[in-house]
Amino acid sequence: MIRSFIRWLKGYVKLRIEGYSPERFLNLCSFHQIYIWGLAPVGNGYEMYMSVSDFRKLRPFVRKTHTRVVLYRRCGFPFFLARHRKRKLFFVGLFLCAALLKGYSLFIWDIHFEGNEKWPDETLAEFLKEEGVAPCMLKSKVDCPGIVKAVRKEYNDIVWVSASIDGSRLKVQIKENEDTFRAEDISSDKDTGVSAEKPTDLVASADGVITKIVTRSGVPQVHVGDTVKKGDLLVLGRVEVVNDSQEVIGYQYHASDADIFADTQIEYSDSISLSYQEKVYDGKKKFRPFIRLWDKTLSVGTVRNKYKNSDIFTSETQMKIGENFYLPFSYGMKTAKSYSFVDKTYTEEEARQILSQNFHRFCEELEEKGIQIRENSVKIQLYENFAAASGILYLNERITEEADTEILTIERKETDESVGTAD
Repeated sequence: MIRSFIRWLKGYVKLRIEGYSPERFLNLCSFHQIYIWGLAPVGNGYEMYMSVSDFRKLRPFVRKTHTRVVLYRRCGFPFFLARHRKRKLFFVGLFLCAALLKGYSLFIWDIHFEGNEKWPDETLAEFLKEEGVAPCMLKSKVDCPGIVKAVRKEYNDIVWVSASIDGSRLKVQIKENEDTFRAEDISSDKDTGVSAEKPTDLVASADGVITKIVTRSGVPQVHVGDTVKKGDLLVLGRVEVVNDSQEVIGYQYHASDADIFADTQIEYSDSISLSYQEKVYDGKKKFRPFIRLWDKTLSVGTVRNKYKNSDIFTSETQMKIGENFYLPFSYGMKTAKSYSFVDKTYTEEEARQILSQNFHRFCEELEEKGIQIRENSVKIQLYENFAAASGILYLNERITEEADTEILTIERKETDESVGTAD
């Protein structure tokens, strides 16, 4: 690719060699290191390509071999300039285009997020805008390490961030974690033994029966098989320090860390009306193309939406050069589709299917959170005007949530022993 561009920049020609001994002519070119490419036999001769500078060296070889050289085509930038030397406005436009592209390449025109599921692109883009990072800003002012620090500081559930500039696009890659954590630091207190990490207990977030305990930090207060209520203490973040006489002489504080699972149950209920209105499109459409330049939108035409009920569909394409060189121009089409409402009634099978889909979607959301569904007693009932699904789900889930640890102090009694001497 680079070699072809250099050839085009310097200029090259296509020619045909005919005569008594074209092979001898080729041998002389090879001996004098004249580079030839695209060699192909044509009739009694050969066609080939060579550079302009080598073409000017061929006269002695032609005389010596009694061959004839026919010039078929001139290619490259020098000949392009010669053919269009009278079109001054064309070259002015070409220069302006190159200058604009160079200027546009100095800016960020698009911000792309990858890996984010909990936080939508709009939310993250709004936060970056508050931090001074937005499209139309200079690349030189983009602080990628600063963006990484700002995002991780603002969103505790984002555990990994990468920011990089790819062409005219700012690419932000994110890895989220379902477990949120707090990044507060507390100064160390020598008297109470509180560490720089905030001391916390773990309490029950729901009623249940303990099925599994894995403690990494803290003192567990329950055992497998215990029944707990919401708010009961599960793991204590305060550890007693005792002396040889088993007297408490102080406390050590930790951020409790444990996986505690319990069998729990929740009530489920859902209902839908049997009568509903269905949206039916009548085929009437109105189109309005538009062009967007930076944040300004120019609509082509003044088509008014006079439909009583309509949906607006927008398709937009941002212009770019190559894969990652985005330009501040985009175009698209807004389509207004007219519709009307038709009164309909769900059949028994349709109502059951909708409630079943809603229930399965609810169960999938629970499983995505790591909650295991052991069994359920959910049933669907049909009534005159509505249908309902209700019952109990029996779960096995992690039931820990953090709570502040109570800080205790021990009063130390100092004895004042005086030693007397008798005169």
